[in-house]
Amino acid sequence: MVEYPALDIPEDGKLTHNIVHFARALRKAGLPVGPGRVIDAIRAVEAAGFSEKADFYHTLAACFVSRPEHRTVFHQVFRLYWRDPRYLEHMMSMMLPAIRGVQEERAANAAEKRAAEALLDGIDTPPPQPEGGEGEEETKIEIDASRTMSTEERLRTLDFEQMSTAEVAEAKRAIARLELPVRPLKSRRTAADLRGERIDWRGTLRGSMRTGGEIHRLALRSRRERWPNLVALCDISGSMSDYSRMVLHFLHAVANQKGAGWARVHAFTFGTRLTNITRHLAARDVDAALKAAGAEAQDWQGGTRIGACLRDFNRDWSRRVMGQGAVVLLISDGLDRDAPEALAREMERLHLSARRVIWVNPLLRWEGFAPKAGGIRAMLPHVDSFRAGHNIASLEALAQAISRPDDAGEKARLMALL
Repeated sequence: MVEYPALDIPEDGKLTHNIVHFARALRKAGLPVGPGRVIDAIRAVEAAGFSEKADFYHTLAACFVSRPEHRTVFHQVFRLYWRDPRYLEHMMSMMLPAIRGVQEERAANAAEKRAAEALLDGIDTPPPQPEGGEGEEETKIEIDASRTMSTEERLRTLDFEQMSTAEVAEAKRAIARLELPVRPLKSRRTAADLRGERIDWRGTLRGSMRTGGEIHRLALRSRRERWPNLVALCDISGSMSDYSRMVLHFLHAVANQKGAGWARVHAFTFGTRLTNITRHLAARDVDAALKAAGAEAQDWQGGTRIGACLRDFNRDWSRRVMGQGAVVLLISDGLDRDAPEALAREMERLHLSARRVIWVNPLLRWEGFAPKAGGIRAMLPHVDSFRAGHNIASLEALAQAISRPDDAGEKARLMALL
């Protein structure tokens, strides 16, 4: 049962003014709140009244909340803005997690931090006076940050799901600068080379015809180099939404980097169905690219059917994009509702078609992670490398996994637990 925050309506009658600032705080916290919703909220409150706290709460929620994941943030902003007379100290404590001992309650703290950050940034009206009146002396908080981790280093190791809106924006800028270099592959085809490693007998005899059949010089050839394709299969189900958005930003950066080495970057999203979003990554503007990709993928934050989606990929797309030794990035938590036997069969087929399959799983952020879920147990034997993918540092480590063919990540340790 939802516990509704106690309602404390200002006595100055500026309810409309406060609703506008409340909407601004929600927008700062990441909710898509525009002027139209603000007008609807004011009219809804006028029609429903605000004598009951539950009525007022649900009236505003109906106007401002459009997705399930927004409800937690809305609840925290509502609680801080409309209830707590000493909310400034509370928000300051939320913005200084090092004082409190960080991340005891993951989802609630992340939403509360976003709410606190939104209310502290950009609201013109002064906060309510602390209990005791204006004469109470203001408390000053001084923090010695000389021994704390740098902002950049903290951002590199911060979980994507724990980031505030400002940290997410900064992380996206950092991800846009990441590189994913790859070594060229040796082709079976050869080309003439003065320093080649094998003798070209046909070219040698052809050259001897110019000297009356005498061989003065051996013609040499060496194997050509070619670049592989990168194929990314990105899980966009509800449990992966925060991580998938950051990984797609990363893939857009890789697809638009000059000199990265990849022949082509193909990207597919899957939840309950498979969607090819490769053409959208070609757009130079990352926001426009991901907006178009999100509009085409209709199963964002839905269920997960990994086995069925891999079957569609192996049947419809494998021969088109997996030729010539493609490297596959599989971004998923492996939590599937399909039969494990069918999932294992499709993973085996995918593994046989690819040069390497690298599984990026954000669940590896948990210490002592074990492959207990049926989907994870079915997929793990058919990957070459198993790595974490929950922060910027883990995305940087992908370069090591791709450049070193012997890199298996955490696969060996987890295979021993099967």
